[in-house]
Amino acid sequence: MFKSWIRRFRAKTLALLTLAIAICFTAVACSGGGGGTATATGPMIAPELVADYIHTTLAADRTAYTRHVVNRTKTLEGKPNEEGVLGIESTEGWQQTDGIPLPAQMFRLGSEIASESGDFTYSLVSSWNINDNQAPKGEFETAAVVEMEETGESVKGYQEVGGQAYYSAIYPDLAVAEACVTCHNTHPIHLERYPDKVFEMGDVMGGVVINIPVDSMPADA
Repeated sequence: MFKSWIRRFRAKTLALLTLAIAICFTAVACSGGGGGTATATGPMIAPELVADYIHTTLAADRTAYTRHVVNRTKTLEGKPNEEGVLGIESTEGWQQTDGIPLPAQMFRLGSEIASESGDFTYSLVSSWNINDNQAPKGEFETAAVVEMEETGESVKGYQEVGGQAYYSAIYPDLAVAEACVTCHNTHPIHLERYPDKVFEMGDVMGGVVINIPVDSMPADA
């Protein structure tokens, strides 16, 4: 039953992302500029606003999954959950235990599906990453993640990777549920790498990076 529910959840997420893509690449013009002038095919929306739309969708789905699914499981990473009402475990090894993915894993599963379109990419990054794939990459992410973690505000700009120009934005990834805090604070890799880092509810745990391909870099970038 839970595997079927996860498939439906992922299908819904993909549908919402497809809608975001449609906004971005049909009704939205993501050229190098940031203006909102109209064309013969309709109004143009700045890439900054497109990134905000995508992030709002991603954040809503992830928060809903964490609060209304993971927080209701009876076991979280091998530890009893007093508030749990679902007889299942949310664990990093969910495929081996017939459990359900942790929030960050569910997020990554969605990002892998979305990246198949080639229209845009998104991922999690953090200075306190447990998964090495979530370490900051390139000059933009390396600098932006530090600024974002210090200020708690999103950081946006343009970058060029492999000859392709991108509008990139990184948004704070907050601890919105106890499951996020418990998982990270007790994870063996976290304890080994960052023994003095103890997350609390509401803390910035990292960032969500969205990269939207654009025609060219703006002159002042």
